[in-house]
Amino acid sequence: MNYHNPVLLHESIDALSIKEDGVYVDVTYGGGGHSKEILRRLGKNGRLFGFDQDPDAQNNILEDDRFVLIPENFRYISRFLRFHGVRKVDGVLADLGVSSHQFDEAERGFSTRFDGDLDMRMNQKSNISAKEVVNEYSEEKIAEILFLYGELRNSRNIAKTIVEKRQEERIDTSFQLRKVLQRFLPNAKEHKIIAQIFQAIRIEVNEELDVLKEFLEQLPNLLNEEGRLSVISYHSLEDRLVKRFFRTGLFTGEPEKDFFGNISVPLEKVGKLIVPSPQEIKLNNRARSAKLRIATLKK
Repeated sequence: MNYHNPVLLHESIDALSIKEDGVYVDVTYGGGGHSKEILRRLGKNGRLFGFDQDPDAQNNILEDDRFVLIPENFRYISRFLRFHGVRKVDGVLADLGVSSHQFDEAERGFSTRFDGDLDMRMNQKSNISAKEVVNEYSEEKIAEILFLYGELRNSRNIAKTIVEKRQEERIDTSFQLRKVLQRFLPNAKEHKIIAQIFQAIRIEVNEELDVLKEFLEQLPNLLNEEGRLSVISYHSLEDRLVKRFFRTGLFTGEPEKDFFGNISVPLEKVGKLIVPSPQEIKLNNRARSAKLRIATLKK
């Protein structure tokens, strides 16, 4: 399996302030790059749990008695840790989005570079793939997805075109969808716009923003005192949710203030936003949009 170098490796693991005998979770295991570094810093009594719903991750299991890979979506983090007898942890790492391996497998349908099945499921047991979104969702629903998750201003026109074209012929592959939408892809912005369209469909298929919200809401009850959360995001929708939750403990609305005008939030941010160095971006193009935010349990 071809998994590229993990993004912001040392920065994200440094952020966890690893205790030798601590319990840690890598909720986006993938190729195991971040997990290897966590294990390297753990002592013999430390423990690490990995989460990954993609069956391909099973091919990368680290042979280490301190490590357990849980083949589930990390929205269920608390439930499956309790199954393993764990109620509190010292640190959690999340490297959000799609792995390089998933992008590079044409048949998974994530990439705009290859002609593959319109799939885009991170969990290949899921009932809804990109095919269902493109061929069965209503025009109104497709427009809403493209606007909310792809931040596309002309989402209604794109949705209308998809619905008209699918009546002539089902749209089952990446290049078919690209061809259908060619008039919305001017040369100067072709890659950017098609990437936004694919991102929107992918987020819908995998419920990525709902998963992130459910995950973040569990962290205050899961982290030990002084426990750390390290989150790497790759697009503004994810980053905004993370930033807002760290700041207010909410995803919408404003927190209530006490008599003195103070707000009570479960987590507090640690340090400033961290982005990859120019050198890392040069070596690993996937790093170019990465943002790392760190938080700890508020005392």
